[in-house]
Amino acid sequence: MPEKHVKAAVNEKRFRVQIKICGLTQVEQALQCAHLGADLIGLVFYPGSPRCVDRKRAREISSAVRSEAAVTGVFVNETYQAVMEMVQFCGLSAVQLHGQESPQLVRRLRNTGLMVLKALFHVKRPFLHQASDYDASAILMECGAGRLPGGNARAWDWAAALNVDRSRPVVLAGGLNAKNISRAIRLGKPDAVDVSSGVEQSPGVKDMDKVKALITAVHQIEIDYHPQKIR
Repeated sequence: MPEKHVKAAVNEKRFRVQIKICGLTQVEQALQCAHLGADLIGLVFYPGSPRCVDRKRAREISSAVRSEAAVTGVFVNETYQAVMEMVQFCGLSAVQLHGQESPQLVRRLRNTGLMVLKALFHVKRPFLHQASDYDASAILMECGAGRLPGGNARAWDWAAALNVDRSRPVVLAGGLNAKNISRAIRLGKPDAVDVSSGVEQSPGVKDMDKVKALITAVHQIEIDYHPQKIR
């Protein structure tokens, strides 16, 4: 399908899984992801990540993209003040907390009007079964194995997402790519998916053919449930 027609075709569907493309570092690639149909764009502010973006570049990306996709800052064990400073400087519309942040911090950030995604993990704390402890806009679920706080490109038991509190939207992450995304959605029945390394040439540099293939695969899958929208 020609690129300019992808988003039009997406909008014809009433029910679909939302898509977050994370770890972006380039303005043009962020815009391309949004034009292809990404609902959320992720900017990593964790210094230990090879996808960490500096605040000036993050502000450029946010300014260019925020009218088309929710710009999400990814933080690991930062304070409320540090998160809000970056939110205000970059113009972020959402934050993703990917460490051992407290339920109180989640609530405090939500009270500002931000969308807040809280990451929970299959093999480390905070665990998937603790989802009901966090009054987040959405719960992001992934494996949690490996050196970095994120998914470390590892596939895992996506069906585990079925066995947790689903009172709020669930975002499935970890080892996802265009080849396995349909299977992951069928197993975990998420409301959204989050992909980073599965659509990359190298850390922070996306392969736009892979991005297009993944987004097309998500939009074409026939699902037998009505996903909740992240708000």
